[in-house]
Amino acid sequence: MTERPEGEPDPEVRAYRPPQRYSAAYKQRVLAEYEQLDKEGKGALLRREGLYTQLISVWRKQRDTGAAEALQRPVGRPKADPRDRELARLRAEKDKLETDLATARSVIEVQGKLSALLDQLATSSPERDGGEPR
Repeated sequence: MTERPEGEPDPEVRAYRPPQRYSAAYKQRVLAEYEQLDKEGKGALLRREGLYTQLISVWRKQRDTGAAEALQRPVGRPKADPRDRELARLRAEKDKLETDLATARSVIEVQGKLSALLDQLATSSPERDGGEPR
């Protein structure tokens, strides 16, 4: 055993390397190629790509789980939430009621003006005719 001076790094310790991330396309390509090969070919592929059999197992599970989920998903558009339909109905009803309210306010305003005009005509008519009601 050789003595090392203080602070000198130990040559046996490897630097930390964060786990590598692989794209879905890469995983599919490697899995397809891996499943086509015999035992020796599989080992050569793993060495060439720098992978372990555990990764292949994990990738298979991911693929199978994803396929099962995709098959369980219903075909077509997702069903509409009944709350969304109710909300749309209530908004349409609200818009209609606001329109009706605006119309009613206009009618009330016109009726008020008409009433004021009729009162004005009723009070001013006898004076024009000389004060004699008809």
